[in-house]
Amino acid sequence: MSTPKQDLPRVTRFLNRLAARRATFGGRVTAFVSQPDPRTIGSFARGRQLCAGNYLFSGHLVRDPGKTPWDIPPPDTDFSQEVHGFTWLDDLAAAGDATARACAQDWLWRWINLYGRGRGPGWTPDLTGRRVIRWINHAIFLLSGRTQTQSDEFLRSLAQQTQFLSRRWRATAPGLPRFEALTGLVYAGLSLEGLSAHVGPASAALARECARQVDEQGGLPTRNPEELLEVFTLLTWAAETLTAAGQSPMPAHWSAIERISPTLRTLRHADGGLARFHGGGRGLDGRLDAALAASNIKGRHANGLSMGFARLSAGRSSLIVDAALPPEGKASGGAHASTLAFELTAGRRPLIVNCGAGASFGAAWRRAGRATPSHSTLVLNGHSSSRLGKAPHKQGLLVDGPSDVPIRVNHAPDGLTFEGGHDGYVKGYGLNHVRKLEMTFDGRGIAGEDMLLALEDSDKRRFDRVLDTIKLRGIPFDIRFHLHPDVDVSVDMGGTAVSMALKSGEIWIFRGDGTTSLCVETSVYLETGRLKPRATKQIVLSGRAMEYATRTRWSLAKPQDSPIGVRDLAEDGQTPVALS
Repeated sequence: MSTPKQDLPRVTRFLNRLAARRATFGGRVTAFVSQPDPRTIGSFARGRQLCAGNYLFSGHLVRDPGKTPWDIPPPDTDFSQEVHGFTWLDDLAAAGDATARACAQDWLWRWINLYGRGRGPGWTPDLTGRRVIRWINHAIFLLSGRTQTQSDEFLRSLAQQTQFLSRRWRATAPGLPRFEALTGLVYAGLSLEGLSAHVGPASAALARECARQVDEQGGLPTRNPEELLEVFTLLTWAAETLTAAGQSPMPAHWSAIERISPTLRTLRHADGGLARFHGGGRGLDGRLDAALAASNIKGRHANGLSMGFARLSAGRSSLIVDAALPPEGKASGGAHASTLAFELTAGRRPLIVNCGAGASFGAAWRRAGRATPSHSTLVLNGHSSSRLGKAPHKQGLLVDGPSDVPIRVNHAPDGLTFEGGHDGYVKGYGLNHVRKLEMTFDGRGIAGEDMLLALEDSDKRRFDRVLDTIKLRGIPFDIRFHLHPDVDVSVDMGGTAVSMALKSGEIWIFRGDGTTSLCVETSVYLETGRLKPRATKQIVLSGRAMEYATRTRWSLAKPQDSPIGVRDLAEDGQTPVALS
């Protein structure tokens, strides 16, 4: 995931290593009882790159065709964990040719020789669960052409890892790491001869985690949409595997799937990707569709919140707003100060975005990506609506954020309306941020209004004190609209409007109300899997709050004479075709 993992405490590392070595003395496995159909999805292009010796993990690219991943000194902990998690097996299996198979086999048996007896950094329950799932999923691909001795080594290592999981899954952090460990244990118990005794306890533990971690809205405490997708995928895999083996998932397990599916549909943009909030990305291409299809649960939530997000969608447009309190406590370790930020997608093309999670580009980019200026919302005096903790026990956690985020989603006479506010700036400036968004029924127009309001007498006194300290010049604010890198931008009408052209051929026009200055500035798009941030643009409305109520209106709309829709064939090298 995008949130970097912290180094494990020394005691935990010792206990993991001890459990891994003890597991080598357990019973051996000589055969598969059953093998789940491969459900993991990889990238053909990335598989080909791996075969060519181009190793891109956690934002680091190492080019060395003469070496295996185990011969490369890892640049950081995240690089090492990604390699030992074996998700790259999905990419090699997607490539699927003889070269890819040879690489997969060579690298896997080399791992067994180097680390198979409990050595190395890969012996944590979450990485082991992730690894076991891939080994079982791709067992036919891996064992093709191998000798009986090598097959025995493969099965023996799987048995050892399963024994390790049965002893150490409780040591994982609640949330995605524990779901990975338990799903791996269920997989192995159902697939490998003589390990079925692990299935019942693991299935029961998985159900308990579902009840604890998945709330009534079908969300997680981290409010990370991509992490929710990963958990949902693991739960559907486990449910399908249990069902195929003639066993039923426990009620809490299946209930969690039923709650999460509508939430993911709500968090899904018109282009099929997830909203990028709180450290999450769009999700691997095809993963969301595959998981939703496997669940066989239709529909999404009605107007209201899904994991704290509100959605407006009409025609070919989707708008998703962060409309709840930010994550708290340990769950906020990867959270962003993004309250009331939104993303907008038109058809297959993202238009307004958030900068995204910068974890794969280093600590500085990660910190920058979490700040409010990296999101499409109002920023007061350059400060974030939530701050990062500085105390040792709160290092990297969100603190001093909004305590109240009232929202309302309604049907208006000509469309849909979102109204929300937060008090994240009250403590410092006495001002509440209130945002109103309206989308027309055809999805071709959005009207917005951002307000800064001092509501209570105490808020007004605080606001007056701040004004006095800056000699009544007003408190500066910026309303930022970050654009996707594929959007072409030009300033029109003497600087009063901005035209945005999508690759589909659609044109959108942004206008302010004249009360603020409008400009186009540089921005970045932080996308996991790339070597560096992508350059892009942002529209910025700038003004100063001089009174107890400051109001700024703006609009986003397609020109009246533009076609109702386009047949978007730009990726195929064809010209978009207008539809009447």
